[in-house]
Amino acid sequence: MEKIITCIDGSVITHAVTEAAIWASKKLDKSIRFIHMLEKIQQTNAGNYTGTIGLGAQSALLEEMTKLDEHRSKVSLKLADELLDSVAVQAKIAHIQNYELIKRHGDVIDAIIDFKDDTRLIVIGRNGVDHRVDLNALGSHIETLVRSASQPILLISRKFKQPKSFMIAYDGRETADKALQQVIDSGLLHGLHCHLVSINNNEKNLEEKFLNAQFKLSSMGFEVSASFLVGNIFDSLMQYKEQNNIDLIVMGAFGHSKLRQFFVGSNTIKMLENNDVPVIILK
Repeated sequence: MEKIITCIDGSVITHAVTEAAIWASKKLDKSIRFIHMLEKIQQTNAGNYTGTIGLGAQSALLEEMTKLDEHRSKVSLKLADELLDSVAVQAKIAHIQNYELIKRHGDVIDAIIDFKDDTRLIVIGRNGVDHRVDLNALGSHIETLVRSASQPILLISRKFKQPKSFMIAYDGRETADKALQQVIDSGLLHGLHCHLVSINNNEKNLEEKFLNAQFKLSSMGFEVSASFLVGNIFDSLMQYKEQNNIDLIVMGAFGHSKLRQFFVGSNTIKMLENNDVPVIILK
């Protein structure tokens, strides 16, 4: 059975990530797999002091360092259990019955790849416990995840509220139609007000294709607001998002258009770093 893979690390975003997973679980009727990755404990090396301390002192020091590493490992495991217990409570309060709690050593990207065969959606914070001060900075793993994951990703910022609207950009190409079909088929965004926007480009018959896209969404039950935007892609989309109080942004990570360059290039990072609403990245 497909699951909602939810990555938690104890950062300030963890509560919001859990809330997003709960929302997605109810919308899709899928169970949640909460994953917490344990940091690899760096073994302290006393070998550098071989020439400056006696063998007896070195042996005692190594023994103390081994005990310290063991203690750190035990504390790390205890903290992991407490973190997973806390999200389990959050899930139970929200009446989520089907969930599992997993802790493992290693890299979060490797874990996501291992579970890819039964993954419906990946939910993760845009930064983690290492970004306590600069909450706008993207976690180092996010760009790697966007490029390597084969499932849709729901990227969460500091807070999460159940969205009532979403914005998706459309450029008239085949890949844009594929993204629209994913929106329709997934069920996650049904019932939300869709803001379909297009940045004027050289695509042949763009206006006609845009109207067809609007009709397709409307015929599937979406309430649609359709708008042509002019100007810089990033600035135009951000301005539209602010003016229309968009709750969620949908982006596609495929294709070869200018919008594709936006979606997977530096403008994507710029959007994510300067954006305070969740982002769904389609694959």
